[in-house]
Amino acid sequence: MPVKLRIDFVSDVMCPWCAVGLHSLLLGLEQLNGEVEAEIHFHPFELTPDMPAEGERVIPYLCNKYGISEAQVAQNQAQITERGAELGFKFDFHSDSRKWNTFDTHRLLHWAGEQGSDKQLALKLALFDAYFSHNLNPSDRALLCDLAGQVGLDAGEAGRVYDTDRYAEEVRSEEALWQQRGVSSVPAIVFNERYLVSGGQPVETFVKVIRDLLAQPA
Repeated sequence: MPVKLRIDFVSDVMCPWCAVGLHSLLLGLEQLNGEVEAEIHFHPFELTPDMPAEGERVIPYLCNKYGISEAQVAQNQAQITERGAELGFKFDFHSDSRKWNTFDTHRLLHWAGEQGSDKQLALKLALFDAYFSHNLNPSDRALLCDLAGQVGLDAGEAGRVYDTDRYAEEVRSEEALWQQRGVSSVPAIVFNERYLVSGGQPVETFVKVIRDLLAQPA
């Protein structure tokens, strides 16, 4: 009989290593099919909380933030693209790709989580695809409503959530909670509220971590 497994996944939809980590985790769970019954809960982390609505081009932003050259950014993006391809996920970086403010995105993800962990996962995957594979703004109202409808959520209700400050307090509280717990970079993935894995780890790492966890006394 499969063992129930709670997974808390702290991330931002603009974080490429979060996309890598999630797809790697999902492939690991596929390998563990029959051993675990996993339920993933997504929690907010904003990489650019002070970003204005118009956003900022990714390349200059990364160059300024990390003190690296455009060539180094391109090299990093090539590495991420390769990792994504190994996992069946397409990264399509553009010279005009932008960083966006994702606070509203996290509000919609919180709402999706109230409709069920499966719906939240589906929306999260759709947002990663929209941003990284199609160069779209993950905080755009029309896009969020469209994606909500595509994954089986109420698109009209998504718009009503977007147009208010609903879940703003909950998102800020969750962000503060995970920061208090020591999360300062993402992805941060916690298994059964006791075992933390950071970063876009390989599939085999997630499989080993979960099997090791299952072997420990309750």
